[in-house]
Amino acid sequence: MEICRVRRDDAEKARGIVIVIDVLRAFTVAGYAFERGARGLWLVRSVEDARALRTREPEALLAGEVGGRLIPGFDFNNSPSLMAGANVRGRLLIQRTGAGTQGAVNAVNADTILLCALTNARATACYARSLLAAASACITLMPTGTQEDFAYGNEDEMCADYVEALLREREDAPDVLARGIADLRATDRLALWKTGSPDFPYGDIAAVLDADRFNFAMIGEAREWQGIRYVDVHKVDV
Repeated sequence: MEICRVRRDDAEKARGIVIVIDVLRAFTVAGYAFERGARGLWLVRSVEDARALRTREPEALLAGEVGGRLIPGFDFNNSPSLMAGANVRGRLLIQRTGAGTQGAVNAVNADTILLCALTNARATACYARSLLAAASACITLMPTGTQEDFAYGNEDEMCADYVEALLREREDAPDVLARGIADLRATDRLALWKTGSPDFPYGDIAAVLDADRFNFAMIGEAREWQGIRYVDVHKVDV
């Protein structure tokens, strides 16, 4: 099995089955949206693209952040704990974030795009392995955290380590996960969620770290509409 990694800034270099990872918090939010019954997600790079696509689907809900904060006029911020209680059944969500959605939309050479967080890591690895059984392809892991994130210990890299251990069916995969979560809790990375900010509610910590909560993969397909590139995402039970 060929497994490689690229950073978000090199997203166009990702090939084969591309697992785009955003733990804090885009793809954790996406997972909770699907759990709450959302019918699909469209991932975009900019606020303007999100608003333009809503003119095509006026009933769509807008979700995401700029600088971690709620975008004026959007229906949801980037909080998984708030999404876990939201009424989105049957609705389409258009999501824009500073990391995860950027990586997914820019993975223009991927054969398959899978969205991953800790909450669906095992399901994603299982689904990726099933795709390998049907075709010869490499797997690219794309942690989307920024350089600033790495200064605190990067949760996306940790998730990638866990997914790779699962892909290779290593017996120490649970230990990789446990060490990664312990290391994350020991850093200042989660400090924002202890301030009481509505954009960083404390409940997000438990929501993000609820590893393997979801038994579905999130599969994205590249689309374009009126010059806007986006990724159309649906879930598949594993």
